[in-house]
Amino acid sequence: MKCQKCKVNNATTQVKRIVNGAYEEYMLCADCAHEMGFDNVFDTAMPDMFGGLVKSLFGTALPSRSQATRCPSCGSTYGDITNTGKVGCAKCYTTFFSELLPSVKRIHGNTTHCGKRPNMALAEESVANQKEDQIGILKTQLNKAVEEQNFELAAELRDKIKEMEGK
Repeated sequence: MKCQKCKVNNATTQVKRIVNGAYEEYMLCADCAHEMGFDNVFDTAMPDMFGGLVKSLFGTALPSRSQATRCPSCGSTYGDITNTGKVGCAKCYTTFFSELLPSVKRIHGNTTHCGKRPNMALAEESVANQKEDQIGILKTQLNKAVEEQNFELAAELRDKIKEMEGK
């Protein structure tokens, strides 16, 4: 069978893709497959796949080793991260924040946590929500006291609101 792209060479690579639910199948020669980026996936180790993804997203133009910024904790460079697909340490996230943010967003779809939270975080959030609810109730009572011209009660409520907002 001839290559479906160049229609000259014999096809040696079969590519199957599903894009937006549409199934596509190509028969390509080695040259056209390489040209389109369909190289042998078994030539690379598994950790290099993420590095390859980052390279394909941002190109291969990385700063040379001598000019590259290094993590102060582990000494990794952004090039090391893209080559291995692994971040060296927790400090790397702050050191290479601007470089990592777009790739994290592309890979995960978001840069903020959307999953479950530990019980401690939920408890802190619950306390904050209760406080906001109490302040809202006090403000409603304050408005009602001002409308009824009960200024002594209004002053007490105002002081309670200030105290709760201050803490």
